[in-house]
Amino acid sequence: APGPSTPRPRTPVQRSSVRGQVLDALRAALVTGELRPGEVYSAPVLGERLGVSATPVREAMQQLALEGAVEVVPNRGFRVVERGDRELAELAEVRALIEVPVWLRLARTVPAERWAELRPLAEATARAASSGCPATYAEADRAFHRAVLALAGNEELVRIAGDVH
Repeated sequence: APGPSTPRPRTPVQRSSVRGQVLDALRAALVTGELRPGEVYSAPVLGERLGVSATPVREAMQQLALEGAVEVVPNRGFRVVERGDRELAELAEVRALIEVPVWLRLARTVPAERWAELRPLAEATARAASSGCPATYAEADRAFHRAVLALAGNEELVRIAGDVH
């Protein structure tokens, strides 16, 4: 039994379903352009639009700020970051530098049946690309890449690649 000086293991913090749904909705709004670059949005107004309180919106926006998609504007809300062509190209290069070596290693080490398990995600991504809906495609693409990278067994890799994505 652990003694008084032994720290107790922490219970992992679970992502709230409301916060997660708000985060997904805000990501979709960013991808589709519903939330426009350069514009400032307040948590209460977005919460009203989404039918939730301002708290899960603030939490989701803080996550998006950590990811670099928005920036905090004190006492006003959050400004959607404007990304130029050069920055987008640089992010794509970073993503390739992170993912390509992992994919090459996985191609040599992962059994074919594990790849077959990813087929539904790949097909969903292809369908989403054909749909013409950028938000649907972005979410399907994110899920597929996350699943492939998860095969490497490196949670930090998955997290960092997700942030760049």
